[in-house]
Amino acid sequence: MDLLKKACFLTTILVGVQIVLGEEVARYDNYRVYQVTAKTKQQLDTMNEIQLNSDAYIFLENGHKVGDKFTVIVPPHKLADFAETMENEKFCGRIINSNVQQSIDDERNRMLSKRLKGVFDWTEYHNLEEIHGWLDKLASDYKQVEVIQGGRSYEGRSIKGVKVSYKSGNPGIFIEGGIHAREWISPATVTYILNALLTSEDASVRNIAENYDWYIFPSVNPDGYVYSHNRNRYWRKTRTPYPGGCFGADPNRNWDFFWAVAGASRRCYAESFAGPKPFSEVETKSLSEYIKSLNGKIQAYIAFHSYSQLLLFPYGHTGEHAPNHDDLNEIANATITSLAKRYGTVYRYGNIYDAIYPASGSSSEWAYGAQGVRLAYTYELRPAGGYTGFVLPPEEIIPTGEETLDSLVTMLEESGKRNYFKM
Repeated sequence: MDLLKKACFLTTILVGVQIVLGEEVARYDNYRVYQVTAKTKQQLDTMNEIQLNSDAYIFLENGHKVGDKFTVIVPPHKLADFAETMENEKFCGRIINSNVQQSIDDERNRMLSKRLKGVFDWTEYHNLEEIHGWLDKLASDYKQVEVIQGGRSYEGRSIKGVKVSYKSGNPGIFIEGGIHAREWISPATVTYILNALLTSEDASVRNIAENYDWYIFPSVNPDGYVYSHNRNRYWRKTRTPYPGGCFGADPNRNWDFFWAVAGASRRCYAESFAGPKPFSEVETKSLSEYIKSLNGKIQAYIAFHSYSQLLLFPYGHTGEHAPNHDDLNEIANATITSLAKRYGTVYRYGNIYDAIYPASGSSSEWAYGAQGVRLAYTYELRPAGGYTGFVLPPEEIIPTGEETLDSLVTMLEESGKRNYFKM
């Protein structure tokens, strides 16, 4: 009997990965993308075991409770094994009908065309050099903008950001983007928000722009971001070399707050590898030192990720509620309600542990738990699901930026009503 039919799959797609020696460019021409639903506890445990302990699969979407969907790219040499697992455990699901490599090729070709025109806008994604050059230009064009350094990467790149300040005495908002390299919509959304803070004529945007000091870092994992552009579109981690030919740790599992307690792997090849110790990655260590230098100034920490259309807040290491859980929950509800008004985009919200999956050692939770920043949120941006995932069409950058900015205005207004911004 056909294994895929027995496993309840509907259609087949071919994608592929090939390493071009010398240039080390990963391709996805012959991979298959499966989406399965864990309908039993055993199925859930199986998928989570694969996700945490295998370096062969790329999980685009995973879950932590019965009924959750998993979207996973399976390499050619694992197709038979994966199909057998699906058969033996009676998984049902669908195989998304798309060509991942074609999407990557289309994305790359558009970017090259745009780059030749020398334009920085939000109709296409930009590489690190373009983003950093734009930040420098902002500092030369606007007296309110100052280039700041959050440290350096393993390969020596700057963790470059800007401070935007219209007047002294403002409470500080810290915005982090790009901690996971492949989540390109994150730096794009962060730069969109930054541009709006400087150029928007909307009264509500001007209010938050001028009454807070903004510390904005579009790409806090610069080595990984460059690698995702030049070598492997689905790269997630840093680029620190480790024994055995392994590279990188998950920089959003590496912070020193309940490090490696939940939702993190100790295996170097795993995408959720937490590193050999807290702050083993120079990126997280140096950025944390910069944030600590702002002690008492930062009143909110907001991280941007993709994807799933979620608004998350602490805790992630435990299902226990944070001390101000009710406030965080109410603010999140108002925030996603505001986000949905423009385009009808539906977000869910909640504490990290329950709303998405257990995950410890994250930047926002460290800011909350170790630095006392009582407002700590993580956006998981578009899409809600599906194979496009991290390769989000550039036509969605501006709509994502617009609705996210709408929601950010509401988040700060609702937080202000609850006296979270006393200096």
